[in-house]
Amino acid sequence: MCSNCRAFITTSDRVCPYCDAKVGPRAIDARSPGQILGGLIPQARFTTVLILLINFALFAATYLYSDKTGLSFDQTLALFGAKLPLPYMQHEWWRVITAGFLHGGWLHILMNSWVLFDLGAEVEAAYGTSRMLIFYFVSTAAGFTLSALRSPALSIGASAGIFGLIGAMIAFGINEKTALGSAVRSLYVRWAIYGLLMGLLPMFSIDNWAHIGGLAAGFVTAFIFPAPRARTMAREPLVRACAAICVLLTVGAFAMMFRDVLAFSNSANH
Repeated sequence: MCSNCRAFITTSDRVCPYCDAKVGPRAIDARSPGQILGGLIPQARFTTVLILLINFALFAATYLYSDKTGLSFDQTLALFGAKLPLPYMQHEWWRVITAGFLHGGWLHILMNSWVLFDLGAEVEAAYGTSRMLIFYFVSTAAGFTLSALRSPALSIGASAGIFGLIGAMIAFGINEKTALGSAVRSLYVRWAIYGLLMGLLPMFSIDNWAHIGGLAAGFVTAFIFPAPRARTMAREPLVRACAAICVLLTVGAFAMMFRDVLAFSNSANH
């Protein structure tokens, strides 16, 4: 697909026959399989798989820590950075980020992973890695910030970021004035509706405030950072810089979380 006019072209085209824009190699083709863990991680889902690996690593860590210390699983999740109601956050802003990488059980993490595995690849293909990272970070932080303001319960999960990616794809469908754009918009609007309606079912303990905040943040952010075009390539250094800031803030949030876990462990040992 031409990055400028979004027309379908052949893989051998170096100039789009419809808009005359130069066509470079796809990002997926530019990556070397040898650079991605010996080709073990699927290239089309590289960023998504890294997020999933972090999620599963933290899931295992919380279970092992709970067994080792005798803390309840909810207490362990709170220690590892779950979102708490605003009065109990105690200026721990990093919780609105770390909460998006924690999960409360096998069903929770498997369901989120199943959706993210496919959705993440779609967003990365449409927007590129830098924008996907921005959408995921902003929607996770915004979703759990709204949840902290509106929900009294402990809250965790990748679904705030997932809803942000859905919001970004809805924005993609609105920006694309084509039949493809219309189809994308229709598909992901249905995803958003089904997901929010599921959050109203009493048998599930779902934080719809985080979903709503993530969906809105992803939608708005996708208009600030729309899909790349040949005529907007000059903005790419800024986009990459914003993505790097998001990654650094995430690393900082995890550093604060590990600091608190170590401090608790040391105090418990003494």
